[in-house]
Amino acid sequence: MNDNPLVSVALCTYNGERFLPKQLDSILSQDYAHIEIIITDDCSFDDTRNILESYAAKDTRIKLYFNEENLGYTKNFEKALQLCTGRYIAFADQDDIWETCKISQLLPDMPGHIMVFHDSDLVDEHNR
Repeated sequence: MNDNPLVSVALCTYNGERFLPKQLDSILSQDYAHIEIIITDDCSFDDTRNILESYAAKDTRIKLYFNEENLGYTKNFEKALQLCTGRYIAFADQDDIWETCKISQLLPDMPGHIMVFHDSDLVDEHNR
């Protein structure tokens, strides 16, 4: 196995302006840095596009794709998956906040498995 395989993060957005800064900060602060972040936006009409473009301007690991028509949740994720180039893919919802070690802890278990998952903690809008 490559000791440093590329991990693609497939992130789909739709009107996620209130969640995206925390989500993107948590992905970009991963202690495993060899990632690409594939973001497909599904025709957001809030400030999502501006937030995404601002983050992409600061980090070349972010690759943005803006749909010309609304595809819906499932088709938007299918599009994101098709754009991923990494050896492994991590799914991300726009309202997730990742622990800094998420990828580095999951990566050793990925070879030889079709899927690896983890526990989650649910939080409210105040991160409680």
